[in-house]
Amino acid sequence: MTGPGSNGAAIPTHRLRQIDDTESGQQMKRKIPSSGFANKKKTSNANPETKQVETTVTFLSMDHAPSLRVMPPANLKLALMHVQNPTVSYYRYLYGAVGSAYHWVDRNLMNDDQLAAAINAEGVDVYVAYCAGNPAGYFEIDSRDKNNRWLAYFGLMPEFHGLGIGKWLLSEAVRTAWAGNPETLHVETCTLDAPHALSLYQKMGFVPYERCDKTMTVPV
Repeated sequence: MTGPGSNGAAIPTHRLRQIDDTESGQQMKRKIPSSGFANKKKTSNANPETKQVETTVTFLSMDHAPSLRVMPPANLKLALMHVQNPTVSYYRYLYGAVGSAYHWVDRNLMNDDQLAAAINAEGVDVYVAYCAGNPAGYFEIDSRDKNNRWLAYFGLMPEFHGLGIGKWLLSEAVRTAWAGNPETLHVETCTLDAPHALSLYQKMGFVPYERCDKTMTVPV
């Protein structure tokens, strides 16, 4: 699942350096909004009670498509669908169901017009995984920079954890992102995400290149 980040300049196209587990650095600025906290429909004048939490953000990338594909669990009826022109209400439902446990906040700070513009922007694509007809998770790919793509959001709904869906869905997200032959695919995660998130990204072929500490303001 993706973790919170900050807006800023696009990732440079040169090869990014690899870091070890103990190295820390300045936060790499992102060209896309980071993940957010699930809540009810936001309006521009909402002012919820908040608290501050500390987290460590890790930025990862891969510079070639993986050769192996993870197959879906054989005992589940799974389908992956590309959401055409996602509605704000449906996106807020997905965003909340997946991200509420992990302090996703940014998209809930947008009003409906801002969110509609973000999720329907050219180069932004949302895919939803269904299990026996039920939404089980989703991912969002930001391809506005065709050379440096971002797996902007990724995650499962709580009811579908532990079934083997996550590995398959991440594999499909990576394959989908590489279909356009970018130079690099990026993702970020943080210590507020599920404990296995970082290792899952690394098993899929992502390599950490930057790490930083961050203080986040989230709803209570």
